[in-house]
Amino acid sequence: MSLPATPRVIALANQKGGVGKTTTAINLGTALAATGEEVLVVDLDPQGNASTGLGIDRKSRTVSTYDLLLGEAPLDEIALPTAVPQVSVAPSTLDLLGVELEIAAMPDRAYRLRQALAAAKESSRGRNYTYVLVDCPPSLNLLTINAMAASHSVLVPLQCEFFALEGLSQLLHTVEQVKQSLNPELTIHGIVLTMFDSRNSLSGQVVADVRAHMGAAVYETVIPRNVRVSEAPSHGKPVLLYDFKSSGSQAYLRLAAEIIQRERTLRAA
Repeated sequence: MSLPATPRVIALANQKGGVGKTTTAINLGTALAATGEEVLVVDLDPQGNASTGLGIDRKSRTVSTYDLLLGEAPLDEIALPTAVPQVSVAPSTLDLLGVELEIAAMPDRAYRLRQALAAAKESSRGRNYTYVLVDCPPSLNLLTINAMAASHSVLVPLQCEFFALEGLSQLLHTVEQVKQSLNPELTIHGIVLTMFDSRNSLSGQVVADVRAHMGAAVYETVIPRNVRVSEAPSHGKPVLLYDFKSSGSQAYLRLAAEIIQRERTLRAA
């Protein structure tokens, strides 16, 4: 089953926590919407931080991606509008912690998200998304496999710290396994370096090392360590709404432009 050309589905994955994965999902989605794209953020992390960061309180999550994966509710019933024009979110709840056990015996267990997105595209009631960003949990589990099986590509946030490259090879190996066994179209969209501190010489060394190892896979845009980016989720807002002029906001706008350009190059190829 080939993936449809639109929407473009990108999984944000890294088995390490605290690398800026959810922050990137929220703010990249907002930046893409600012360029005119219609964006859906699919929260596949049981912690539900992407949902919270987009202003969806837990009381509003009567149905969630848990119901989506079990086939108990369609996407158009789950996706909620956010304060960001042209950004919706399929929220997560702690129920996701048990979903692996519930779908483990199903023959299509790795394709539950892919099938749900395909059904939504066929439905006349659904919104016409151009990008779907899937925020994965910080582990290489069945939820992450579902995200990769449903995606055209994987975006890897990588923190500018000493152990940045540690674990990256395992993630890339998982992507290759999914490509060979579940989704031949899957590619690495790119690696985005996050939490860059220009005052710290180690950050600069990490950037140089990652570029030396991964070459053109690394986006030119580097996301700086910025207090406004850290503050924004506690207000239930992406940083672009919280402080548009901050260095973090401007970096995510540049990243969105770079991603759109890569997409155009891929489609023209």
